[in-house]
Amino acid sequence: MLFRKLSLVPIPWRNHHHFHKGNNSSKTKETHFFFSSTNTHLPFPNATTKELSPITCPGNLSLYVYQLPPEFNVGLLRNCSHLNIYTNMCPHVSNNGLGQPISTTGTWFATHQFLAEMIFHARIENHPCRTWDPNLANLFYVPFYGGLHSSSKFREANHTARDELAVRLVEYIKIQPWWQRHHGYDHFLALGRTAWDFMRITNGGPDFGANCLLNLPPVKNMSVLTVERHPWQGVNQYGVPYPSYFHPSNVVQMRTWQQKMIRSERKHLFSFVGGPRKGVEKAAVRDELIRQCKESTRCFLVKCGGGGGKCHEPFKVLKVLSRSQFCLQAPGDSFTRRSTFDSVLAGCIPVFFSPHTAYTQYSWYFPANGSDYSVYIDLDGEKGNVKKSIEEELSKISSDRVEKMRRKIMEIMPSITYAHPNSSDVGFGDAVDVALEALLKNAGSKLGFL
Repeated sequence: MLFRKLSLVPIPWRNHHHFHKGNNSSKTKETHFFFSSTNTHLPFPNATTKELSPITCPGNLSLYVYQLPPEFNVGLLRNCSHLNIYTNMCPHVSNNGLGQPISTTGTWFATHQFLAEMIFHARIENHPCRTWDPNLANLFYVPFYGGLHSSSKFREANHTARDELAVRLVEYIKIQPWWQRHHGYDHFLALGRTAWDFMRITNGGPDFGANCLLNLPPVKNMSVLTVERHPWQGVNQYGVPYPSYFHPSNVVQMRTWQQKMIRSERKHLFSFVGGPRKGVEKAAVRDELIRQCKESTRCFLVKCGGGGGKCHEPFKVLKVLSRSQFCLQAPGDSFTRRSTFDSVLAGCIPVFFSPHTAYTQYSWYFPANGSDYSVYIDLDGEKGNVKKSIEEELSKISSDRVEKMRRKIMEIMPSITYAHPNSSDVGFGDAVDVALEALLKNAGSKLGFL
């Protein structure tokens, strides 16, 4: 059983400086945007598209996948039109959760932001470090589509009915001999929605439709992967990237995309893709960002709402991000947002307004020092207003620092990408590989093996 070492794709960096002071548009003739093909062969200094030599799985990883009764995962898909109270999920759950293809290359899909759990399952089913013998396993995956189930029950007033499937899952897992061996400390779940959707408040607070999954004592022994962890109570929760739209099958496709983003002409100092939100603090932050972007000649605004428009067209969103130096990442309905990962994919430096949008979430994926790859702007106390002019703050950043941050973004890019599930040997460590290596270390630490 072979697996390529988890290492970042070498960066084909060129000394291209596209940091624009002022509102100067590029005089270079604009070419057709870069989504027509990802198969263009480009020269890569200090890098090669030659396959890397395979080595044994990191840490001798041997991963066992529970074959759960279908009611816990694929059986839910039979009722795909009712898996979300807001939208028909049938187009989104196709292609192992990648969604509908949006190019002929087989690498671009209209992937729904809350389907990481399906993509994890598909990637792990075909993973080179998988074992079919639980006696040989040192890590156990429980493939529960908890996010899809929870979103179908948000309006269920009966808590017993809302919790029923999660409770049955735990009862099923608890009696398995491999659970009992280490009481679940070497087991993990991957959930496609935020932790808040599985931690119903029991002290009389508002009920937003969450179930009790992450409050169940046995689950607290497990490691839980989620696109947003609870910043204060999520001791066993680990943030994983929201899926974006790019799902390469090999390292050549990954390097080609990096090269395109390095060469992208970034004529906007900053941009914001998003819409207003309800709630005092969220509304204040979003309204302020929209106001400042509208008033700046150096910001490109894609305002969402009223049907979404361009906000739901992947290539148009990425086109804006790829032509911006900085991308504003205001908290959305919760602290995190998929746009953070769209920005990284587009080579755009994220600007955060809450530490919980990334810094307390994705420690396996982003550098510990947030200033290595991002900009943080403090909010003004309870009002949630931005203290200073965003344009002024970003204009103060030197071109040298911008280049260093973008280099780091390019290095991060492969590890936050979900490779195509049909490829078992992509040649670089994607988001799933990074998580598996970290999970194995966690399990070893808990059980005293490290």
